[in-house]
Amino acid sequence: MSMQSESKPRPKFDAEALRRKYREERDKRIRQDGNEQYFEIAGQYAHYLDDPYTPITPREPKRDHVTFAFIGGGFSGLVTGARLKEAGIESVRIIEKGGDFGGTWYWNRYPGAQCDTASMIYLPLLEETRHMPSEKYAHAPEILEQCYRIAQKFNLYQDALFHTIVTDLEWDEAHSRWIIRTNRGDEFTAQFLGMGTGPLHVPKLPGIAGIESFKGHSFHTSRWDYGYTGGDPSGALMEKLKDKRVAIIGTGATAVQCVPHLSRACKALYVCQRTPSSVDVRDNRAIDPDWFSEISTPGWQQRWLENFTANQSAGAGTDVDLVQDGWTDLSRRIRSKIFELPPEQRTPMGMLAAYEESDFEKMEEIRARAEQVVRDRETAEKLKAWYRQLCKRPCFHDEYLQAFNNPSTKLVDTDGKGVERITEKGVVVAGREYEVDCVIYASGFEVGTPFERRSGFDPKGRGGVRLSEYWANGMRTLHGCHVHSFPNLFIQQPTQGANLISNVPHNLTESGRTIAMIVKHAVAHGKSRVELDRGAEEAWVDLLLSGPGLMLGSQECTPGYYNNEGQDRGPQAKYYVGYPGGAAAYFKYLDKWRNTGRFEGLVFG
Repeated sequence: MSMQSESKPRPKFDAEALRRKYREERDKRIRQDGNEQYFEIAGQYAHYLDDPYTPITPREPKRDHVTFAFIGGGFSGLVTGARLKEAGIESVRIIEKGGDFGGTWYWNRYPGAQCDTASMIYLPLLEETRHMPSEKYAHAPEILEQCYRIAQKFNLYQDALFHTIVTDLEWDEAHSRWIIRTNRGDEFTAQFLGMGTGPLHVPKLPGIAGIESFKGHSFHTSRWDYGYTGGDPSGALMEKLKDKRVAIIGTGATAVQCVPHLSRACKALYVCQRTPSSVDVRDNRAIDPDWFSEISTPGWQQRWLENFTANQSAGAGTDVDLVQDGWTDLSRRIRSKIFELPPEQRTPMGMLAAYEESDFEKMEEIRARAEQVVRDRETAEKLKAWYRQLCKRPCFHDEYLQAFNNPSTKLVDTDGKGVERITEKGVVVAGREYEVDCVIYASGFEVGTPFERRSGFDPKGRGGVRLSEYWANGMRTLHGCHVHSFPNLFIQQPTQGANLISNVPHNLTESGRTIAMIVKHAVAHGKSRVELDRGAEEAWVDLLLSGPGLMLGSQECTPGYYNNEGQDRGPQAKYYVGYPGGAAAYFKYLDKWRNTGRFEGLVFG
């Protein structure tokens, strides 16, 4: 479908007044403790990590050898494992702390959970598994089923280890292999090792005074207790809450999705808000099988992926927008503003000003939507997001704002301060106690904490150097995947590669394909190790630093995980970037790099 220009009138605004309002709202939320404001889920809080979905099955420790071991059974492990199997590498073991495949979609089964990026490009390997998404934005059960489908099709269950946490990784120089140790007493070896633990997998609790004193029921959204609430992940009414008073702490992307379900079920629901999310229209709908049969010709998903990424990248984009969602709308608006500039004004300063103007217009529309949807004017005002759209994770939903029209649902706005304390009976905000039967923590996951804390391990490479030591002054890789002094190690993540945040699975599918090609090449040529040349690593980092720098996480934004809770990230932050030419250009570069068969920068020995 051809892209259309905006037909509705653009909102008028006072730019300086908006900048001032944004600063005021940011400043009232700044906290000096940054990430330390959250509790690590350990010790007395460890029960929040229990698996409510699958019982742990006893097994004997592993003492064997595999060709490829991968840490993480989410999308990263699934797509890499699938491509390895396609490449003829049969000895693949995936190690996962959950009770099955799925990663974040194994844990996040809260009511209403669904993807925020369109299913056609978010769900990996749709063409390979011949699955048609049921709706534009698939709900969690369908996404989890796709994970199972991939694992079954590519026989990834065969050697998988579930409910297993890696505790130590050590490179064995003498035998060119990795030694993997786990919390289940395993100590086995792998010629090649992949890491795909993801950025959002360790839940955190808000560091609220008295949190341990609450006498009612409580749980984190990533460990939803359907035994207490009733209902199920498919969205059935949580009938056990009909006589319950519930407080949910947090109003990020998770709360936006589950609050409508809680609102329908609870006797009373208190939504405790520190910072409102920007909530745009989602416009979800079922996918028409006849339409899908027409577009799903060979290579269809790759074309959709490339089209979406092209529309997210700098430059002219493309005349066709296959996905047509909030992400491509945002990008189209920005490009339109820039191309309206006279050629002499298309300077870096001029383009930044055009970007800001486009963002002001969009956020004014989102704030106006809160006024239009929410009947109570005071509540509508408190639900308005006063920051740039990409300061926090953009949300899209057609029922969240509407939930506040339900008499049982009350917004408890804390004016940026957060919940004051928790008592035996409930939560206290601005000196008022709200007595509740249940507290639900929609407080998200650790992001700004050290990698080794989140993963639970710190790989030891050649010469005994730890990855944390090697990256002490900043991340250094080739393509975000290969690290000098860590032979046969592959890291699955977007940073220092495409760094495409609007659709992370595209990063993972391209990396998985590349990893499989490298391993296949090594095995076919009888090579026992793959090492990154230091010069190639230095050249890649220099190239990254020649670009525009960190695009998300401005310190001018309201605090959140995008900007390290408003705290200076330090000199290492400059390395959290992607390819200077943008994601689409990176994927083209990577495709050419791997298809030459030379894998420049890597040394096979």
